[in-house]
Amino acid sequence: MPQHEEKICPRCEAQFECKVGSINLCQCQTVSLDEAEMDYIRKKFEDCLCADCLIALKKEYKQQLLEEKINRLYGYFNLKTPFKK
Repeated sequence: MPQHEEKICPRCEAQFECKVGSINLCQCQTVSLDEAEMDYIRKKFEDCLCADCLIALKKEYKQQLLEEKINRLYGYFNLKTPFKK
């Protein structure tokens, strides 16, 4: 019998149902994450997150990558970087 667990998202404190016993039916499966995005999230949180927070953290990670690329490009041309390191 599949196990379902009511959880509180550690990021936003929203309540959601974790379907660890039926992982393919779990709300987290609606968010597609690559390995680098999963590593980024794992470094920040140890427990399950709601789908909204997974999406927000995916965007945060992509934004961070973009800012790092822009800073490197600015550095290449010896310009002041627009984003703090």
